[in-house]
Amino acid sequence: MRAARAAHPDKRIALWFQDEARVGQKGRTCHRWWAKGRRPPGLCDQRFEWAYIFGAVEPATGKAFSLVLPFADAAMMSLFLDHFAQTIEDGVHVVMVLDGAGWHGTKALDLPANITLVTLPPYSPELNPVERLWLYLRERFLSLREFRGREHIIDACCQAWNAATDDPRRIRSLCLYPWIEEVNS
Repeated sequence: MRAARAAHPDKRIALWFQDEARVGQKGRTCHRWWAKGRRPPGLCDQRFEWAYIFGAVEPATGKAFSLVLPFADAAMMSLFLDHFAQTIEDGVHVVMVLDGAGWHGTKALDLPANITLVTLPPYSPELNPVERLWLYLRERFLSLREFRGREHIIDACCQAWNAATDDPRRIRSLCLYPWIEEVNS
């Protein structure tokens, strides 16, 4: 944050977190209470189609942005960053924190001028608050269901994201860790 503030003294620095989640057939089931020794009922699709939710949140304000894309690679990440950069207000520079996935490398991406990427340390998903949003989406909207195909998966992802992010207070309650408040101030 200090480096971004020094590099862009004339702009407000916004701290965002980004991650991807795969959703689709062959999905995971969620936790549920059930009688001991019995298997709870639930749907499990054995086919292999999916889509990826590329999502970003600003925990301090509760703002959120996402695209549902067919693949997770450098081209899709560049597309996500390009669309996200268009939503950034004038006078704001975004520091986006993300994991170390291969398609997040700055050499492979077309990085917009108003975004700086910061990579989390390896094996530390608990530091990315978007992981809690994925858990919320899966537990509430995307588990124990059968998808008819890719279009149905995309529609379900969009509906789940919109339902989860329609209230900025929900994003703040899920994603605003105490250390983020300290870094942001």
